[in-house]
Amino acid sequence: MSKKHYKDEDVKRQSAEDIETAGERSTENDSGNAGEQEVPSEEQTSSQDASGESMEEETSSRKEENAELVQLKDKYLRTLAEYENFRKRSEKEKAQMFELGAKSIIEQLLPVVDNFERALEHISEEEKENSFVKGVEGIYKQIQKMFSDCDIQAIEAVGQKFDPALHNAVMTEEEGDAEEDTVTADLQKGYTYRGNVVRHSMVKVKK
Repeated sequence: MSKKHYKDEDVKRQSAEDIETAGERSTENDSGNAGEQEVPSEEQTSSQDASGESMEEETSSRKEENAELVQLKDKYLRTLAEYENFRKRSEKEKAQMFELGAKSIIEQLLPVVDNFERALEHISEEEKENSFVKGVEGIYKQIQKMFSDCDIQAIEAVGQKFDPALHNAVMTEEEGDAEEDTVTADLQKGYTYRGNVVRHSMVKVKK
């Protein structure tokens, strides 16, 4: 065989080896690239950890905020209830003070009314035409109207069954046609203010 033939064979063999070597290198590079894609870098791992911690912190913060809101709401409701109780108590005390003050004034007025009634009872028919007497009657009527407007009522006594809550028996009688425990005479009028007794009636009772 000629030298030229040997040279051609060597060239073909060398080319085949080069191609094979290049293929192996390409395969190694592909494998290396695939490995790099599958394994996350340290930066990616740190970023994911930081993101998870941030979410946990945010959730914890929201829970704390919700707990604070619940406490504030509870405190507000308790304060509101205390204020409402204070308001009601103040109104009740004010009403009681007003009632006591009104009762005290009425008690002081009643003897004046008693005197007006006694004076008018002893006026004769002739004296009723007197201008002074008419003035007294006018004042008495004004007092009666004021009592009515303020819900101050005279207690009914004569002919009523004796009631210790309304009447104070200072005299008794056994004769007469009245039934037992019936009031036969009203010696001094009693009065109520808004349904509460200001002064008991002083009465005579049949026994």
